[in-house]
Amino acid sequence: MKQTTWVIRPEDATDTSAIDDLQAEAFGPGRFARTAFRIREGVPHRPDVSFVGLAGEQVAGSIRLTPIRIGDTDALLLGPLTVSPDFKNRGLGKALMRTAMEAAAAAGDKVVLLVGDAPYYSPFGFQQVPFGRITLPGPVDPARLLVALLNDGDIPSGMVHGGASVAVAS
Repeated sequence: MKQTTWVIRPEDATDTSAIDDLQAEAFGPGRFARTAFRIREGVPHRPDVSFVGLAGEQVAGSIRLTPIRIGDTDALLLGPLTVSPDFKNRGLGKALMRTAMEAAAAAGDKVVLLVGDAPYYSPFGFQQVPFGRITLPGPVDPARLLVALLNDGDIPSGMVHGGASVAVAS
């Protein structure tokens, strides 16, 4: 019997090892060379918009959103979205996507960027970035560079950097 309901909860520190194992299984060692991974490297993901999906007590999937800057605009980089091969094609990835996007919108975020397949992500509001509008510090297939606009956000332009702006008190 296929599981079709999931318990989705915010990620916490006790999930780190299980999430690392999921990512290693899903993406292999080559993940460290990918541009999106390198942008996230050394930048903590946002716990308020990062979630795990449970099958019983087992972490079956996870989604993380990490703060980035696109030019002068604060944004989030989605990923990785990871589902254990034992639980693929049962709706967990979509449930995690809905939860994370709703949390980002509720938190007031305006822009979510990702590198992924448009047919999968377009139902969540993602569209292809106009060619040359957003650049990453490494190779990315332009057809896979997608953006979702939340809370009346506009498509930013510029180079992507890990981390968010820090307000300076006067």
